[in-house]
Amino acid sequence: MTNNMQKIHSLLGIAMRAGKLVSGEDGTMIDLKKGKLNLVIVAEDASNNTKKLFKDKSSFRHVNCIELSTKSDLGISIGKDSRAVIGIKDIGFANKIIQLID
Repeated sequence: MTNNMQKIHSLLGIAMRAGKLVSGEDGTMIDLKKGKLNLVIVAEDASNNTKKLFKDKSSFRHVNCIELSTKSDLGISIGKDSRAVIGIKDIGFANKIIQLID
């Protein structure tokens, strides 16, 4: 795992503890539709249907959607079981994660 990837996983954990993150397909979709999210993260090993669904819904709502890491790594980083989708509510966390990817 690269240094930036470790930083991203740390940021996800901090965002989780700060209450600035939603995880799981259902919770993320609900907050996405309500306009509460600034970034959607989909695991690279999520199903093609899940990837397409969240890319399409995010694009329609002008929210960045990125593929990152694996389901188990995303889950571990937020202290939960494996997660295919994570939504970031806070613009600061979202911008920092995007900055670390670039």
